[in-house]
Amino acid sequence: MLVPVVLVGYGTSLAGAAGSAVGLAAVTGVCRVLLRQSERGAARLIAEQGCAHRGRHGRTGAGAHRGGRHAGGSTPGD
Repeated sequence: MLVPVVLVGYGTSLAGAAGSAVGLAAVTGVCRVLLRQSERGAARLIAEQGCAHRGRHGRTGAGAHRGGRHAGGSTPGD
């Protein structure tokens, strides 16, 4: 809605601004459809693979990462 208003503000005709609005709405609609198809395809691919492949060691969730600092005191030792 903002683009046609700006176009009219800069002197474009109402018909030109309306055409731009329709074109932008069409492009937005097509992009949404393509995005939904892509998301469905990705979800279908993940569902087909199942839970068998979860990474190098097959771990997920909290505690899966090893190493680094552990929760505890935040002051340095003397």
